[in-house]
Amino acid sequence: MERTAVANIPDSAYTPLRRAGGWAAIIAAALTLAEVVAFAVFPPPETVGGWFALFQSNPAVGLLDFWGLEIPMYGMFALAFLALYAVLGKADESRMAVVIALALLGVGIFLATNNPVSMMSLSGRHAAAATEAERSVYLAAGQTLLINTGQRAIGGFNMGLLLVSAAGLLVSTVMLRSGSFSRATAWVGIFAHGLSLADYVRQALTSSDIILLLVVLPNALLLVSWYIMVGRGLLRPGSADASPSTTARSKPEASRRNSR
Repeated sequence: MERTAVANIPDSAYTPLRRAGGWAAIIAAALTLAEVVAFAVFPPPETVGGWFALFQSNPAVGLLDFWGLEIPMYGMFALAFLALYAVLGKADESRMAVVIALALLGVGIFLATNNPVSMMSLSGRHAAAATEAERSVYLAAGQTLLINTGQRAIGGFNMGLLLVSAAGLLVSTVMLRSGSFSRATAWVGIFAHGLSLADYVRQALTSSDIILLLVVLPNALLLVSWYIMVGRGLLRPGSADASPSTTARSKPEASRRNSR
């Protein structure tokens, strides 16, 4: 009975969530592009000492380089995937349940392990330390925080991004079959998130900067494109509201009208 009740919820009931998710996807695209530019202009340090020096000399750039933009970005990811679940849940309920579980778990893991404010605080305490022993303690704490953050940009393993990428790849396959989004949106999502997952293989096989650029830059551009396309699809009136059942009902009705 619960399944029937959920299936009978009108698509218009999800309109506020769909619109919010559409704007969230576009904001996520803008933040992704801004982060790529920021990393190119201000390359992140590779050591704890480098991070402390950066935070002490320029706290704003330190917060930016310590993936500060990704905190609101991951919040936008969560909202966008919730909207996608509302739109595509009728097309493939079981697969979309896995999508939303992966996406929200990935967002939660990222937000729990990424804290640029803590690194800035440790930097200030390190600068104010009176003895070498105290400075060593803060350096060790900073190293622990850096390891726990686990971002790929410093050779770590970003589990949060891994799960969100898997969710993006899976939801793109649902888009391909549902008809609620264009096939171009689905294929861009498949390539974008497939490349994101392939980068984890790249990390295990090579540390070449050339291969890194060949993977990361196209991946970033594809992700920006996909989130813009998803955002436009969610915001377009009626374009993402039609479920497969609605489409299936409309065809016989249209044929009956034509026969008359």
